[in-house]
Amino acid sequence: MNDLTVSAIDRQNILNNKTALENIQGYLGITGMMFQGEFRFTRQQIADFYGIDNSTIDRYLSQNEDELKHNGYINLKGKALKEFKEEFGWMLKEGAKAPQLGIFNFRSFLNLGMLLAESEKAKALRSKILDIVIDTLNQKLGGSTKFINQREEDFLIAMAREPVYRKEFTEALNKYLEMGNYKYAVYTDAIYKAIFLEKSSEYKVILKLEEKENPRDTMYSEVLRLIASFEVGIADAMKSEYERLGRKIQPHEMNELIEKFASQRMWIPQIEDARSKMASRDYGLRNIIHERLKPYINSLSAADYDRFLGDKSKDLLQRVIENPELLEVFKRLKDR
Repeated sequence: MNDLTVSAIDRQNILNNKTALENIQGYLGITGMMFQGEFRFTRQQIADFYGIDNSTIDRYLSQNEDELKHNGYINLKGKALKEFKEEFGWMLKEGAKAPQLGIFNFRSFLNLGMLLAESEKAKALRSKILDIVIDTLNQKLGGSTKFINQREEDFLIAMAREPVYRKEFTEALNKYLEMGNYKYAVYTDAIYKAIFLEKSSEYKVILKLEEKENPRDTMYSEVLRLIASFEVGIADAMKSEYERLGRKIQPHEMNELIEKFASQRMWIPQIEDARSKMASRDYGLRNIIHERLKPYINSLSAADYDRFLGDKSKDLLQRVIENPELLEVFKRLKDR
């Protein structure tokens, strides 16, 4: 994870992680003033906590206004300001008669602390925040993020269907391509490279997988579905080309077929989405960077954190034990 003062993606990943935020707030033990369903803090309270003056807050608000507002900093005016003053006016040290009042919620309070370079207290808080984020993952996952992809609800079905589509692809390679058994690895890699720019061996190194571990067991459901779409689509294209030629396809023809297939405009949104999900989730959840996918790294949404770490996320074995019918679906699909 990069220096929080310079990495907007790392800051947002933490601020979108509801469980980590709850743990950070519990550690700090601060609440603030409950207003409109959230704990709020005045600028003076923020200045006192971080040991800075109001001019420093003004400067950071000016430089990072969009980010701080996105994470909950607001300027109260009109009716909302009147309601706030009626309830908490006696606590205000500044702006009691001003026509507007800037207040922070807990997220924007932390957000400012991640940005502040001048404050020693903010620096210490940043270090503790990173420790808490790591501890939060360890508590949920038992110390390993390798199979965090399997915790989402859609993974089991996506993984169960995968061998069905894989079989169509390998049978097409067997029937229609003039090449030795090496072709199965070569053209699996060709699909991987078309979708997420990495060969299977490169992916395994990046995720530190053991030799016998299957990369697909660590892939997100959306990526698995796109691979499956490529495999059945290319299988159909191979059959059509075989029938057109009246003979088996040669390797150079197969290379052209895959290049043509992958370059169809209909795949662009799906490939972009798969690359973004793989790059962003592996960075945010596994602290792993795919070098070729760096341009696709974005912060994770709160929904993504909920998907893999929230109440609905579960260990794969736990999900099967609680829902044995899922295991039957899994078996039925694999046996097709």
